[in-house]
Amino acid sequence: MSSFDTNPFADPVDVNPFQDPSVTQLTNAPQGGLAEFNPFSETNAATTVPASQLPGTSQPAVLQPSVEPTQPTQPTPQAVASAAQAGLLRQQEELDRKAAELDRKERELQNSIANLQVRENNWPPLPSWCPVKPCFYQDFSTEIPADYQRICKMLYYLWMLHTVTLFLNLLACLAWFTADGSKGVDFGLSILWFLIFTPCAFLCWYRPIYKAFRSDNSFSFFVFFFVFFCQIGVYIIQMVGIPGLGDSGWIAALSTVKQDPLSVSVIMMVVAGFFTLCVVLSLFLLKRVHSLYRRTGASFQQAQEEFSQGIFSNRTFRSTASSAARGAFQGN
Repeated sequence: MSSFDTNPFADPVDVNPFQDPSVTQLTNAPQGGLAEFNPFSETNAATTVPASQLPGTSQPAVLQPSVEPTQPTQPTPQAVASAAQAGLLRQQEELDRKAAELDRKERELQNSIANLQVRENNWPPLPSWCPVKPCFYQDFSTEIPADYQRICKMLYYLWMLHTVTLFLNLLACLAWFTADGSKGVDFGLSILWFLIFTPCAFLCWYRPIYKAFRSDNSFSFFVFFFVFFCQIGVYIIQMVGIPGLGDSGWIAALSTVKQDPLSVSVIMMVVAGFFTLCVVLSLFLLKRVHSLYRRTGASFQQAQEEFSQGIFSNRTFRSTASSAARGAFQGN
């Protein structure tokens, strides 16, 4: 009933809303003002909350195994010595290779210098008092490469055997002529064969192969193959020994067994054996030279080019051609 005892016409009572207990409790709490807040103060540093105070179930701590940094392994003295020795061996091999290359270049330079120099002919080896002087220069060790010196010397020895065989054939035909007067034609032809075939063999197949090995000339190789093949054919005819051709071959030697003295037959059989030896050696050396020729990679086209270059670079040919051209022009 007290609520009805108040006088509604009385002066209102001043009510301070901030005097409410809930408001005063909050305003009287000890809080720092914003003016006193220093963001750079150490007291305002963020504090870390321990893991034990985090909500949730606690887990036992697991220690991670510590991994120590691996140290580089130091090489052993034996490994260092082996590596040093291998390096020295490589350096030695490199030095040896360079030395061999320098020696080869020095030899090539010496050969080129020697080729530029005017050399005095030394073949055939004639005495100084002889009015006829040597016509060719021949030196296997200087002009012929080491790989071809042996085969070139063997061809030179074959030519010498060829010369000796023709001389023995002359003597055999002479003995045959002394035993049988009707064999004068064979004796005369044997002299002719000795005088013709000895220098022709040297000029037509030995000198071309010597030049081919000296300068690796394809045209000289082809000249040698053509002439030497014909020479083998002549050897076969001489080995057979057809009577009347001036050859002391097997047929001529066997024909004298019953008619002429035994000594004449023996001499002619020996010469026939020399002709047989020439045929065998010629075939063997022809095969060897052909294998070397195939190894050099030469061809018939290259031989044609070398022949053309040699012809047009020849001064005699050029002067003759120019003289003929001038004469034809003047005649017109």
